[in-house]
Amino acid sequence: MKNIKFFADFIGLSGLSFNSFAESITATALPLDAAEAKIVAQAQQQGATYKITEANFNKGVHMTAELMK
Repeated sequence: MKNIKFFADFIGLSGLSFNSFAESITATALPLDAAEAKIVAQAQQQGATYKITEANFNKGVHMTAELMK
């Protein structure tokens, strides 16, 4: 039982350390491609990869992404 609890704690702490490298960024632009281009530029500037987490279309595009180093 102690081994299972230790393993669960280890997995939980491993996730916390991974998440500490994630950063949320946003970009706004009129066409969808321009908003994504801004996200790509920010990711490249920080030497990170990105994952788009949301995009809203209302008289333009507002996009949020998570950078992962």
